[in-house]
Amino acid sequence: MVLQQRSRRKIEIGRLMFAAIFVISGLSHFLFPEPFTRIVPPFLPWPKLLVWVSGGAEILGGVGLLARRCRRAAAYGLFVLLLAVFPANIYMAVAHIPFPGWLGKSWLQWLRLPLQIPLVFWALRYTRCETTKPELR
Repeated sequence: MVLQQRSRRKIEIGRLMFAAIFVISGLSHFLFPEPFTRIVPPFLPWPKLLVWVSGGAEILGGVGLLARRCRRAAAYGLFVLLLAVFPANIYMAVAHIPFPGWLGKSWLQWLRLPLQIPLVFWALRYTRCETTKPELR
């Protein structure tokens, strides 16, 4: 019983952290759109609009993870969003988009690509029923 409670607590803490990551990232799309606009691949139209849409989707997904009724749909939405923005991460690494500081390091831009994989699996974790059911006591 104690192990089950600890496991549930870890799941809840992870969900809150995951939600916070997306809400903060989504807000940064509106507060600081320029870096995000620069990594939109050139074959996509309306980069600023795409940044706003993806930022809004991140905020909605993060908030959705906090609401029990929306949790599963939000997790699926974040999963799809992570796949949809992956081309921007690839473009940033391949084209080596210059940025000041650490983000401008080529090795860090390439490192972002495999780091996207755990985020995808983290999103999928919250699509499972046992993570969306109300806690039984």
